[in-house]
Amino acid sequence: MNVNEILRSPEVNLTITMSANDLRQFATELIQETKRGLEAVVLDEKAETYPTVKQVSEMLNVTLPTLWRWNKAGYLQSFEFGGGKRYRMSDVKRILDGGKKVRQ
Repeated sequence: MNVNEILRSPEVNLTITMSANDLRQFATELIQETKRGLEAVVLDEKAETYPTVKQVSEMLNVTLPTLWRWNKAGYLQSFEFGGGKRYRMSDVKRILDGGKKVRQ
């Protein structure tokens, strides 16, 4: 049984004696596990999504004509994707975070 298994065991009450190498290996595994978890979070946050006109309308609580006007004015621009219009979620988030003008 390794240290990780012991730590995951419910209600284990024991005293452990281990070598410095075992402790070092445990620390390395713990750091690597934490790093993998953080990398997954960072990648998820950076992943771009492309919601539809209807989805953006609902997110921003505005009408479809408002989105059309914003697109025409350059405030929130759409693009053609798969036979329909889509928006970049990063642009929508900028609107939600303060309404600053997005891509030209």
